[in-house]
Amino acid sequence: MARPPSDTPKAADRILATAGELFYREGARAVGVDQIVERAQSTKPSLYRAFGSKDQLIAAYLEGQGQQMWSNFDAAVAAHPDDPKAQILAYVDALGDRALGKGSRGCGLTNAVVEYPDPKHPGHRVAVGHKDRLRSRLRDLTRAMDARKPKKLADSLLLLIEGVFVTSQLFGPDGPAGAARGAAEALIEAHTRKAPKAANDPPGHDRV
Repeated sequence: MARPPSDTPKAADRILATAGELFYREGARAVGVDQIVERAQSTKPSLYRAFGSKDQLIAAYLEGQGQQMWSNFDAAVAAHPDDPKAQILAYVDALGDRALGKGSRGCGLTNAVVEYPDPKHPGHRVAVGHKDRLRSRLRDLTRAMDARKPKKLADSLLLLIEGVFVTSQLFGPDGPAGAARGAAEALIEAHTRKAPKAANDPPGHDRV
């Protein structure tokens, strides 16, 4: 007689979805395991079988946050093939809309790094990994648009992106986050406007 299928995957999905909502809204440190399993209509043994620990559950939640970030980023890239400037501006536009939307608490990845500053924490590692990758992707795009200093432009854009998340929580819809598109355009223009090169400058001297 065949054994009935285990309900562990279904329980794990409920636990992860519930934890994700609570972690994002209230902060991972403030949410206990008892609260998660009660809301998910599950049990502690199910949580620990599926994830091992609360820290690993946090890491799984943040992996989902990272995948959502990449879905948004890739959508902006796909909407403007072969136009890196338009790709970045499309991402910033959509980012501003999401950050100012109802229920937004900024970036779950950034929030987690603030909550868990220990580099050894599983959630910290997941969050920093995705942010490092975002920094690299921005550098790829700024190089593709032939910026004079692509790394500096990419880092300036990353500062802007992180600022959108923070200021949207501080000031709401009337705050600086609404100026993100114009700020991104100004940064790109400043780094892509062609400047005369001095005769004694070695080739590629400013490609940093």
